[in-house]
Amino acid sequence: MPEPEAPIITEGSFAEPMGLELPEFREALDYIYKFEAALKSDQATQEWKPPPMEEGHKGRYLWTDAFGVVDFLTLYGLTGQDQFLTFAHRLIETVHDVLGKTRDGSQRLPGATDDNPLGGGLRIGKLEETGPDGDGQYHHYLTIWMFALNRYSIAAKDPHYNSLAIKCARAIHRKFVAGPRIYWKMAMDLSRPLVASQGNLDPFDGYVVFDILNQHKMEGEEGLEQEIHNYKSLVDMLWTAYTSNDPLDLGMTLWTVQWKLEEEWARHMKGRAMDALRQLEIQGEFENAVGFRLAFREFGTVMGVKCHDEFASQPFWGRRWINKVLYSWKVIGVVPTPKPRIRTSLIPITEVMYSAALLPGAFRKGWIEDHMKR
Repeated sequence: MPEPEAPIITEGSFAEPMGLELPEFREALDYIYKFEAALKSDQATQEWKPPPMEEGHKGRYLWTDAFGVVDFLTLYGLTGQDQFLTFAHRLIETVHDVLGKTRDGSQRLPGATDDNPLGGGLRIGKLEETGPDGDGQYHHYLTIWMFALNRYSIAAKDPHYNSLAIKCARAIHRKFVAGPRIYWKMAMDLSRPLVASQGNLDPFDGYVVFDILNQHKMEGEEGLEQEIHNYKSLVDMLWTAYTSNDPLDLGMTLWTVQWKLEEEWARHMKGRAMDALRQLEIQGEFENAVGFRLAFREFGTVMGVKCHDEFASQPFWGRRWINKVLYSWKVIGVVPTPKPRIRTSLIPITEVMYSAALLPGAFRKGWIEDHMKR
């Protein structure tokens, strides 16, 4: 049997599909959300609901579904098919209905109401209720979800969802941010920290995402100026010491900084992240013998690199490295349709992040806005 072809990288731009990228994007995403059959008729589209995933409590996991929403918006932007906007909306509402409630589903989280379903944040969606890997709330999962709501709000021309994100931002900020640090993990009801240490990117993600939400607030709507000021104070304290050797962390750094490259801290961290990635490559961290590597973490790295078009025409990044990383996981059958031996709980996060690695689309600054003009 011939080996699968490596994805074709667009020289000079990471913005649009070429070669195998779009078909594989759809194949990977459909494996999780089963939407292709629903495109066959209006009735099937209206009846579609996101199926429960192997990953997550009651089939929902916040990080994975945030990527799923943005991937659907990428398909909407590329195809112009309203069905993909419908799928994104249904996924959003399903997540709010599951992860915005207590684990037994009997009531919304404290602080939330039917009119403000995110007033108590959103659960991670961990399978276990308690313990070291138990359920709770992560700051970085919440910021990526709020970003997804903002992108949907723009694509659907519906400011309600950006407003929901602003309300969520205000509610979780006062719980997570404690003086000069941000708690990594809070209890499901946000009553206490479960992990008091700070994530490497939480201050930067908070500053960037809250600012994005604030830029799209409705006239007369209460903004997030104080919260943004708090995050920026943390950013100013931390950016010169930024370091990482984790592929996903480096990829998400590159995704975050694209929104603020007019500011010195973002340019500095972009350079540090790319230098660190080059060192990981030199050390053999991305070789074909996958060992202890995790595919979804490296797909996050590729997505982050692809948020910066200047790397597309560079032989090392645009041709050699990205092709090698994506191809190595295709060879062993992790993507775009996973083989049965793959650990099932990791399949959903792997497939949605593979789609984002192939075509970052709506994850890129200005992409949704540009495609809504066409």
